[in-house]
Amino acid sequence: MKYALNVPINPVSFGQVSTCLLREIFYRSIFGSEDDVSLFPIGPVNLDSQSLEEDFSAWLNDKVQNNLVTHSRKNPTLKLWHLHGGFESLSEKQVLYSFYELDSPTSFEKTVAQDSRAVFSSRYTASIFKDHGVDVGYVPLGFDKYNFKKLNKTYFSDDRIVFNVLGKLEKRKSHDKIIKYWIKRFGNDKRYFLQCAIHNQFMRPEQNKQAQTALTEGKSYFNVQFLDYVPSNAAYNDLLNSGDIVLGLSGGEGWGLPEFQSVALGKHAVILNAHAYKDWATPENSVLVESSGKTEVYDGMFFRQGMPFNQGNIFTFDEDAFVAGCEKAIERVEKNRENEEGLKLQEEFTYAKTLDGLLEELKKIN
Repeated sequence: MKYALNVPINPVSFGQVSTCLLREIFYRSIFGSEDDVSLFPIGPVNLDSQSLEEDFSAWLNDKVQNNLVTHSRKNPTLKLWHLHGGFESLSEKQVLYSFYELDSPTSFEKTVAQDSRAVFSSRYTASIFKDHGVDVGYVPLGFDKYNFKKLNKTYFSDDRIVFNVLGKLEKRKSHDKIIKYWIKRFGNDKRYFLQCAIHNQFMRPEQNKQAQTALTEGKSYFNVQFLDYVPSNAAYNDLLNSGDIVLGLSGGEGWGLPEFQSVALGKHAVILNAHAYKDWATPENSVLVESSGKTEVYDGMFFRQGMPFNQGNIFTFDEDAFVAGCEKAIERVEKNRENEEGLKLQEEFTYAKTLDGLLEELKKIN
C-alpha cells in the first residue's frame, strides 16, 4: 500500500509517538515490507532527544527529501496531530490519529473527526465521540522499546521510597492536588522522597518557578525536589528508573506516556481509574484510585472557555483516596521493589501492534 505519513518529529509527546512509528516502518522496510511511505513532517524536524542509528537517520532524511516525488494525492494519508489541526490534508482521504483528553466534543471537533476518519488512542475518547454521533476508531499506543529500558543502578544510599510525579505542569494533570496532598502526608519524612519532573516548556522560567513555590506554599521540604527540563530520552529513562512509585492521577489523558512507561519498566503506581488510564492500568499492575467526580478544565492558559476546541471537564479525586493509594503502593514496594505485573505491558502494548492497527484503518478508506 502506498500512503503518506504527515507527522511531527520532535521531542514532545506527539513527536515521540511519531518517531516510534517511523522506526517500526523503517525496520519493516529492511525485511521487504510492501508498503511505500512518503514522509511529510509537521513543523521543524528535531531529533535531539533521540539516540539515532545511522541507517535509520539516513532513511529518514531520504524520505523527507523525496516526499514530493513519491507522493500522490490519490494515496491516503495517515496524519498524527491535534484534532483542531486535522482539517488540512495531503490526500483526498485521510486517517487522523489524535489524542483527546476531555468529555465534550465541540461541533468543530466533531466535524474534523468525521471528515478525517479520526482514530484515538483511548477507548474512553472513542466512546465519547460515538455518544456524540461520530464514528471513530481506537488504536492504543505501545511501549517505547527504543528509548526505555530497565537500568540496574543504585540511585540512593539509603532505603528511601521514591515517588515520581511527571508530565508538564498544568491544571489538567492535577499536579496541584497530587503534590499538596503528598506533602501533607509525607513531607519531611526521610523514609520517602518526591521527585517532580513537571517543567512546562510552554511557560517562561519564572512562571515555572512561581508555580513550584505555590505548590509548596512557599515552604521548604528536604524530601521534595523539583527537576529542570529533561532534554534527552536517555536522561528521562534514567529518571523513570530512579523512582519506585509513579503518581498518575491526571484528570484527563490520551494515554499517559510517562506513567505507562514507568509501570512497563516495573515501577509501582498509584493511578486514577479513569479515561485512557483504564486501557492499561489494572488492579494487578497499579493501585487504582476511584474518581470522586468531575470539574471544569479551564485554566486560562492551555484551556480557555468558549474556544471552538478543548472544552469540557476532567476527572478529580479525594485526598483520603489518594493517601490510601500511596500507602498501599508503599506496601507493594516493601514486598517487592519490582512490579512484575507492570513489566508485562511491554509485550501487551507494542508499536508493531499500533502500526498494524493504523494500517488497517488506512485500508478501510483506501
